[in-house]
Amino acid sequence: MSLPPRPDALALMQQYTQSESLRKHMFSVETTMRAYAAHFGEEVERWGLAGLMHDFDYERWPNAAHLADAEHPAEGVRLLRERGYPDDILQAILGHATYCNVPRETRMAKTLFAVDELTGLITATALVRPSRSVYEVDARSVRKKMKDKAFARGVNREDVIDGAASLDVELDVHIQFVIDAMRANAEELGLVGTGAAP
Repeated sequence: MSLPPRPDALALMQQYTQSESLRKHMFSVETTMRAYAAHFGEEVERWGLAGLMHDFDYERWPNAAHLADAEHPAEGVRLLRERGYPDDILQAILGHATYCNVPRETRMAKTLFAVDELTGLITATALVRPSRSVYEVDARSVRKKMKDKAFARGVNREDVIDGAASLDVELDVHIQFVIDAMRANAEELGLVGTGAAP
């Protein structure tokens, strides 16, 4: 099955998502999914689409009740299915929300789950730096912030740990890989900061 073109996916994401921070989160996950796809020898465009679209319905259907078959991500997946998105992408998107109870059977699905919360933690860690730059963040500083339960309360620490384990990657290595991927696209993610990039 052919993939929907990225410009079409991007237009749909922007139609449903007005929040700049949520858009940047999806770009962060897309960037990291693309990097991991290249690392694993997988389809970069396919993995990138899963990352770009995983939260596109969140603003409209936030799903505070964590319903498995309604609101985010179920509503978004219904819309994407109507538009011809492949099943493996849809399954990965459903699987990133633990309350959907959809098993993460593919490497794509495991990776989406592994990077979703972590990109948020890395972004938050960068934005509290005086420079507001991802270039000032490393695995050690992220691990330190992980221990501070009051910091970035919305980030599920267990998901970060479980995600790395499901990829069979040591946590610090996984964190640094995601940081490096985000650095490579820091301008689009709004994380270049006030200092010059190294």
